[in-house]
Amino acid sequence: MSELTTVARPYAKAAFEYAVEANAIDTWHEMLVFAAEVSKNETIDTFLSGNVSADQAQTLFLGVCEDQLNSNGQNFIKVLAENGRLTALPEIVVQFGELKAEYEKTISVDVTSAVELSTAEEESISAALIKRFDRKVKLNCIVDKNIVSGLIIKAGDIVIDGSIQGKLNRLATTLQY
Repeated sequence: MSELTTVARPYAKAAFEYAVEANAIDTWHEMLVFAAEVSKNETIDTFLSGNVSADQAQTLFLGVCEDQLNSNGQNFIKVLAENGRLTALPEIVVQFGELKAEYEKTISVDVTSAVELSTAEEESISAALIKRFDRKVKLNCIVDKNIVSGLIIKAGDIVIDGSIQGKLNRLATTLQY
């Protein structure tokens, strides 16, 4: 996995820098997401994993993607095909998305609760997280009945466990020492 990350990094960075220059970040993100989904297709993946030439790979790939890619996106796919990197597209999308979020100063936050949150609760949580992270926040609300009460908030590497189970676990750990 780390090898794929290393392989994808320069392509994601190059695509992102070009997208910024062209003022087309969202367009590039959409194209890359579509191309990544194509590369994950079982038939396409099997074909690309076989012994195929760069010309065959790019012809097939561009034939499937057709109008979903503009000329610059098609050129990007051609470069990936020439270098045998079409299978790295899903990781390129992940890294492009991270660069996009950093550039736009946004953060995606998973909020897990026992019950569905009201709009007022979502707005309150969002406001607190905007203040804490100094970024625009995109909430992904998840309902998990196993959480008896409270919330678990995950933003990147940061986890805020305000669930009853989390509090009980911390209490038990404290009492052991």
